[in-house]
Amino acid sequence: MPLARSGRSARSARSARSVRPVRPVRPALGLSLQFAGADAAADRGLLARHKVARWIRAALERPGEITVRIVGTDEARALNRDYRAKDHATNVLTFDYSHAPLVTADLVLCAPVLRREASQAGVTLEAHYAHLLVHGTLHAQGHDHEVPSQARVMEARETELMLALGFADPYAV
Repeated sequence: MPLARSGRSARSARSARSVRPVRPVRPALGLSLQFAGADAAADRGLLARHKVARWIRAALERPGEITVRIVGTDEARALNRDYRAKDHATNVLTFDYSHAPLVTADLVLCAPVLRREASQAGVTLEAHYAHLLVHGTLHAQGHDHEVPSQARVMEARETELMLALGFADPYAV
Protein backbone atom coordinates (compact mmCIF):
# COMPACT_ATOMS: atom_id res chain seq x y z
CA MET A 1 0.00 0.00 0.00
CA PRO A 2 1.47 3.44 -0.90
CA LEU A 3 2.27 5.98 1.82
CA ALA A 4 0.02 9.01 2.10
CA ARG A 5 1.84 12.30 1.56
CA SER A 6 0.88 15.79 2.46
CA GLY A 7 2.39 17.32 -0.61
CA ARG A 8 5.28 18.79 1.38
CA SER A 9 8.74 17.35 1.27
CA ALA A 10 10.32 15.98 4.43
CA ARG A 11 12.66 18.99 4.36
CA SER A 12 9.85 21.57 4.30
CA ALA A 13 8.01 19.68 7.05
CA ARG A 14 11.13 19.88 9.22
CA SER A 15 11.61 23.59 8.56
CA ALA A 16 7.95 24.25 9.40
CA ARG A 17 8.52 22.66 12.81
CA SER A 18 11.65 24.71 13.51
CA VAL A 19 10.25 28.18 13.14
CA ARG A 20 12.62 30.87 14.32
CA PRO A 21 11.33 33.14 17.06
CA VAL A 22 10.36 36.58 15.86
CA ARG A 23 12.37 39.41 17.39
CA PRO A 24 10.25 42.14 18.91
CA VAL A 25 10.21 45.31 16.84
CA ARG A 26 12.05 48.05 18.66
CA PRO A 27 10.89 51.65 18.45
CA ALA A 28 12.75 54.04 16.15
CA LEU A 29 15.57 55.94 17.80
CA GLY A 30 17.31 59.13 16.79
CA LEU A 31 20.55 59.12 18.78
CA SER A 32 23.14 61.81 19.29
CA LEU A 33 26.21 60.52 21.16
CA GLN A 34 28.57 63.16 22.58
CA PHE A 35 31.84 62.95 24.51
CA ALA A 36 32.83 66.14 26.36
CA GLY A 37 36.46 66.44 27.43
CA ALA A 38 39.30 64.01 28.04
CA ASP A 39 37.59 62.23 30.96
CA ALA A 40 34.66 61.30 28.73
CA ALA A 41 36.69 60.60 25.59
CA ALA A 42 38.58 57.86 27.45
CA ASP A 43 35.41 55.73 27.33
CA ARG A 44 34.65 56.34 23.63
CA GLY A 45 35.99 52.92 22.61
CA LEU A 46 33.74 51.19 25.11
CA LEU A 47 30.62 53.04 23.97
CA ALA A 48 30.24 52.18 20.31
CA ARG A 49 27.16 53.85 18.85
CA HIS A 50 25.49 50.51 17.98
CA LYS A 51 25.86 49.32 21.59
CA VAL A 52 24.46 52.51 23.09
CA ALA A 53 21.54 52.41 20.63
CA ARG A 54 20.84 48.76 21.48
CA TRP A 55 20.78 49.44 25.23
CA ILE A 56 18.51 52.48 24.87
CA ARG A 57 16.17 50.78 22.38
CA ALA A 58 15.70 47.89 24.79
CA ALA A 59 14.19 50.31 27.32
CA LEU A 60 12.23 52.48 24.88
CA GLU A 61 8.48 51.91 24.85
CA ARG A 62 7.85 54.29 21.92
CA PRO A 63 9.97 56.12 19.32
CA GLY A 64 12.58 58.47 20.72
CA GLU A 65 15.05 61.26 20.05
CA ILE A 66 17.73 60.95 22.71
CA THR A 67 21.02 62.71 23.21
CA VAL A 68 23.59 60.89 25.33
CA ARG A 69 26.37 63.10 26.64
CA ILE A 70 29.34 61.59 28.46
CA VAL A 71 30.95 64.24 30.66
CA GLY A 72 33.59 64.81 33.30
CA THR A 73 33.09 65.61 36.96
CA ASP A 74 32.95 69.41 36.60
CA GLU A 75 30.12 69.42 34.06
CA ALA A 76 28.15 66.74 35.92
CA ARG A 77 28.51 68.65 39.19
CA ALA A 78 27.43 71.96 37.61
CA LEU A 79 24.35 70.40 36.00
CA ASN A 80 23.38 68.56 39.19
CA ARG A 81 23.83 71.77 41.21
CA ASP A 82 21.94 73.97 38.73
CA TYR A 83 19.00 71.64 38.05
CA ARG A 84 18.69 69.55 41.22
CA ALA A 85 20.32 71.80 43.86
CA LYS A 86 22.79 69.02 44.75
CA ASP A 87 26.40 70.15 44.74
CA HIS A 88 28.13 66.95 43.62
CA ALA A 89 28.63 64.97 40.44
CA THR A 90 26.14 62.14 40.02
CA ASN A 91 26.22 59.08 37.77
CA VAL A 92 23.32 59.96 35.43
CA LEU A 93 21.01 62.90 34.93
CA THR A 94 17.92 62.64 32.77
CA PHE A 95 16.36 65.71 31.20
CA ASP A 96 13.05 64.56 29.76
CA TYR A 97 11.17 66.94 27.49
CA SER A 98 8.30 64.78 26.23
CA HIS A 99 7.02 61.25 26.82
CA ALA A 100 4.62 60.87 23.89
CA PRO A 101 4.12 60.48 21.05
CA LEU A 102 7.92 60.83 20.86
CA VAL A 103 10.25 60.39 23.82
CA THR A 104 12.69 63.31 23.76
CA ALA A 105 15.42 63.51 26.36
CA ASP A 106 19.04 64.21 27.17
CA LEU A 107 20.93 61.65 29.25
CA VAL A 108 24.11 62.97 30.86
CA LEU A 109 26.48 60.38 32.30
CA CYS A 110 29.55 61.24 34.36
CA ALA A 111 32.44 59.01 33.22
CA PRO A 112 34.60 59.31 36.38
CA VAL A 113 31.64 58.55 38.66
CA LEU A 114 30.66 55.52 36.55
CA ARG A 115 34.24 54.22 36.62
CA ARG A 116 34.40 54.55 40.41
CA GLU A 117 30.99 52.91 40.95
CA ALA A 118 31.74 50.02 38.58
CA SER A 119 35.03 49.34 40.36
CA GLN A 120 33.41 49.49 43.80
CA ALA A 121 30.55 47.22 42.71
CA GLY A 122 32.87 44.74 40.98
CA VAL A 123 31.06 45.01 37.63
CA THR A 124 32.44 45.81 34.22
CA LEU A 125 32.33 49.42 33.12
CA GLU A 126 30.37 48.33 30.04
CA ALA A 127 27.68 46.70 32.22
CA HIS A 128 27.44 49.80 34.39
CA TYR A 129 27.07 52.10 31.38
CA ALA A 130 24.40 49.78 29.94
CA HIS A 131 22.52 49.79 33.24
CA LEU A 132 22.57 53.56 33.63
CA LEU A 133 21.51 54.11 30.01
CA VAL A 134 18.57 51.75 30.58
CA HIS A 135 17.85 53.52 33.89
CA GLY A 136 17.99 56.98 32.30
CA THR A 137 15.83 55.88 29.37
CA LEU A 138 13.16 54.63 31.77
CA HIS A 139 13.29 58.00 33.59
CA ALA A 140 12.90 59.73 30.20
CA GLN A 141 9.56 57.94 29.84
CA GLY A 142 8.25 58.93 33.25
CA HIS A 143 9.40 56.01 35.39
CA ASP A 144 10.64 57.00 38.83
CA HIS A 145 11.99 55.53 42.07
CA GLU A 146 11.24 58.19 44.68
CA VAL A 147 8.49 56.10 46.30
CA PRO A 148 9.31 52.50 47.38
CA SER A 149 6.49 50.97 45.31
CA GLN A 150 7.68 52.84 42.20
CA ALA A 151 11.28 51.84 42.94
CA ARG A 152 10.33 48.14 43.03
CA VAL A 153 8.58 48.41 39.66
CA MET A 154 11.41 50.36 38.05
CA GLU A 155 14.15 48.09 39.43
CA ALA A 156 12.27 44.98 38.28
CA ARG A 157 12.01 46.45 34.78
CA GLU A 158 15.71 47.36 34.78
CA THR A 159 16.62 43.83 35.87
CA GLU A 160 14.42 42.30 33.16
CA LEU A 161 16.00 44.50 30.48
CA MET A 162 19.57 43.95 31.66
CA LEU A 163 19.09 40.17 31.67
CA ALA A 164 17.59 40.34 28.16
CA LEU A 165 20.66 42.32 27.05
CA GLY A 166 22.96 39.60 28.41
CA PHE A 167 24.08 41.38 31.57
CA ALA A 168 23.69 40.37 35.21
CA ASP A 169 20.98 41.71 37.51
CA PRO A 170 22.34 45.13 38.54
CA TYR A 171 20.55 44.90 41.89
CA ALA A 172 21.77 41.42 42.88
CA VAL A 173 23.98 41.55 45.95
